[in-house]
Amino acid sequence: MPMLELGDCQMYYSVKGEGPAIAFIHPPLLTSANFAFQVEELSKDCTVITFDIRGHGRSSHSEQELTYPLIAADLLCLLDHLKIDQAYICGYSTGGSITLEFLLNYAQRSLGGIIVSGMPEVSDTYNEQRIKLARRLAKWGAVRLMAFGVSWGNSDSKGIFKKMYQESLQGSSSNIAQYYHASLHYNCTSQLHTINRPVLLVFGEKDKAFHPYAAMLHERLPKNELKFVYEKHQIPTKSPQQLNQLIRQFIFSETKGHP
Repeated sequence: MPMLELGDCQMYYSVKGEGPAIAFIHPPLLTSANFAFQVEELSKDCTVITFDIRGHGRSSHSEQELTYPLIAADLLCLLDHLKIDQAYICGYSTGGSITLEFLLNYAQRSLGGIIVSGMPEVSDTYNEQRIKLARRLAKWGAVRLMAFGVSWGNSDSKGIFKKMYQESLQGSSSNIAQYYHASLHYNCTSQLHTINRPVLLVFGEKDKAFHPYAAMLHERLPKNELKFVYEKHQIPTKSPQQLNQLIRQFIFSETKGHP
């Protein structure tokens, strides 16, 4: 099992395939298992990198408080370890915020960004209350309850549910709570205009609570394309074929050439 030493903890990662590199970032509680369908399909012509954020899944507990800058720096360390100069950075849900953090701080190491059901800030009451509740439950150590609900909500079948649930159970409740806390307070909206890399935005047509964030990103990012799929929030596992096709089109556009 490949592990990267990060000082006070070990981070699990996986690499599969050859071609343009894509690194995937998962939201709190979930793990790299969330991108099983992307690994399976996109690795046919891309180098697909997944990892479990500190204190999540197979990565060990982190003594350092989990913050977005720390997670972005960990990804940079992973790219250095793999000797990958540049990669597309893809984040799902709050992982999309970390994609933005990476693009803002390590633009020279990215080919572009892919944000799936993501946001540059949490500014609506609905999502704010949901994240606060999740943070509270994590602080109480209710990881088993949370793992069941979140894994079930992101599953398209019993097979992937079992894997997602079992891996989520391995997480550190304190690190999970820290990730939720960071998600509440992160805000890079005023900096979006400085991101000069191309960004693909993918949102669910039925995910109404995130449509304002889609509009915000589409309006402020200088180089972006916005795509909607007929789905709710959980696009990587519930609409994997559509998402994978959009990612391929974005990476292998006419100007870049097809694989």
